[in-house]
Amino acid sequence: MDRRAYAVLLALPGLALAGVGLVHPHHLSYETADRWFGVHLPGLVVFPLVGLALAALVGRRTDAVAWLVRLAAYTYATFYTALDVVSGIAAGWVTRELGPGVPRPDEVRLLFRIGTPLGEVGSWALLVTVVVLLADQLRRHGVRAAGGVLLLPGAWLVHTDHIFSPGGVVGTVLLGLGTAALALARPVAGAVVVEEPTTDTRRNRP
Repeated sequence: MDRRAYAVLLALPGLALAGVGLVHPHHLSYETADRWFGVHLPGLVVFPLVGLALAALVGRRTDAVAWLVRLAAYTYATFYTALDVVSGIAAGWVTRELGPGVPRPDEVRLLFRIGTPLGEVGSWALLVTVVVLLADQLRRHGVRAAGGVLLLPGAWLVHTDHIFSPGGVVGTVLLGLGTAALALARPVAGAVVVEEPTTDTRRNRP
């Protein structure tokens, strides 16, 4: 696959989440329950893809740093998907089924009580992923990987604002752009390094 097309592919999960975040309600009520439930259904698929895109940047490497990136990305994908299921899909569904004019019951509050800490684990794992990955890519590719710095504020905004607009939307856009930047920083597969020919001094001997 063309390197630029690959970079766009890896950016898509973050950018897709930004689009979802633009229509994500800021509060859950009966009036917003349908939209709350609806936006978290695609999140079930897209949230893990953000971690997969980050893990893809270490390729098939088997060193300890590459495995740390994969483990952190997997932890993010698992726990943040749990947040999406519990506080998103389940809470939205229950709130809608309760009907209009019903105060939020303890059962819904309990869903958020378990979903929120699961999301915290996931968002901290995302931060670990981008920190380790960025350090690794800067060491390997130097200034070519400088665009990956966008991952840091991106992951932090997701940690603090989820995908709520405007902060979370900006955060997911930065995650997408930072992932693409690191994909573009990688050397072209199959590139051959041409060395300058050296003179064999033995041939110049009398």
